[in-house]
Amino acid sequence: MPVRRRRGQTQPLSEHYGDLVRVALIEARPAGLQTKQLVAATRLTPSQVARGVRHLRDVGAAEHLTPIIWRRKDGYLFSDEPADWIEYEKKQFKLVLGRLTRLITGTLDPHLARHPDDEWAQVAVAQLTGVRATLAQLAKP
Repeated sequence: MPVRRRRGQTQPLSEHYGDLVRVALIEARPAGLQTKQLVAATRLTPSQVARGVRHLRDVGAAEHLTPIIWRRKDGYLFSDEPADWIEYEKKQFKLVLGRLTRLITGTLDPHLARHPDDEWAQVAVAQLTGVRATLAQLAKP
């Protein structure tokens, strides 16, 4: 019977996949590796590579290791340059901003248009409007 783990606990396979991905990226340094290259280098499936990358991000953040970033031209890589981290972070904020904006304009705004007195929707829009403004500042080039 499989062992159930609580959220935040490391799963042995994720750790193993993360280790394989980390070694492949360190060997490729300073270059990065695309997902297909990571699959070939680690002999993992694409979903296992993705799981390993997620594990690296979780563990790296917890242990203050060099962040793993992704760039279209380079793929996944470890960079020691804060400018690279900032560029990646800004792109991530821009993605979150886009998703949040679509949630507001595609779901919450129509909700309020049909039910303007709905207290929950009013609170959600008010809170998310502030978050959207913050994300817009963080995503600026």
